[in-house]
Amino acid sequence: MTILIEKPELDCQIHVDESKELVLDGGFPVPKSLSGEGFLAPEVNSFGNSFRDYNAESERQKSVEEFYKQQHVNQTYDFVQKMKEEYSKLNRMEMSIWECCELLNEVVDDSDPDLDEPQIQHLLQSAEAIRKDYPNEDWLHLTALIHDLGKVLLLPKFGGLPQWAVVGDTFPLGCAFDEANIHHRYFKENPDYNNPSYNTKNGIYWDGCGLDNVTISWGHDDYMYLVAKENGTTLPSAGLFIIRYHSLYPLHKEEAYVQFLNDEDKENLKWLRIFNKYDLYSKSKVAVDVEKVKPYYLSLIEKYFPAKLKW
Repeated sequence: MTILIEKPELDCQIHVDESKELVLDGGFPVPKSLSGEGFLAPEVNSFGNSFRDYNAESERQKSVEEFYKQQHVNQTYDFVQKMKEEYSKLNRMEMSIWECCELLNEVVDDSDPDLDEPQIQHLLQSAEAIRKDYPNEDWLHLTALIHDLGKVLLLPKFGGLPQWAVVGDTFPLGCAFDEANIHHRYFKENPDYNNPSYNTKNGIYWDGCGLDNVTISWGHDDYMYLVAKENGTTLPSAGLFIIRYHSLYPLHKEEAYVQFLNDEDKENLKWLRIFNKYDLYSKSKVAVDVEKVKPYYLSLIEKYFPAKLKW
């Protein structure tokens, strides 16, 4: 299967070098390009299954399903409000973006059915894949590098939150749980499921309210968005949108909850869908040479972030 990246119709200029092609080799079959354009995606993940296949029979899949059961039961509207209040204090520590990248060597995401490698490799694989196809969109390269940094919430220094409170697909709270959410059946055990204020399609929201006004399940996405915004990043709004909603698969993959989008969300969603294909299909068992690419990403960090950030 060859996946081509469509160029969004946005006001900003996108520069794509179509003469170049990224071929991934992660120990899984990689098809030959049929067109010579865009990003070349592998057909199966490093476990030999289709990407995001939550029904494939394997020990990894069983642990992933158990993860989603815990997440769907425990992520409630009130829980998210408490997490936002606690982590908006940004009082855990001060460190640079790159120092946080190095911390991710200690993290493996239990919700990911496609890879069980340290997260810093996934960040660099995503960033390098995008850099290959979109060489002039440096903000997008950096966004790919930092999009999962919020997973440090799993570490003791950041509260040692359980996996279900940090990783996995995200979803809105305060409205009905759309069936587009994977393992939807487990929501029946969520305390919000039978709350009459929350169990209609729009719940406490309204059409076109904007995702900024919608409470999304707590995790690394919202935390990293909070860190970036409060520390004064100069990334464009599309970059912040990607960081905050890249795990909202029911929306950007299944078209659920689209009634909440405003005009700015719709424009930023075009960029998120571009990013998502690299985020998903660049996962590989072949490691990126960190020291080789480090100087480039340090220059981007200096351009878009302060030297030290509060976390």
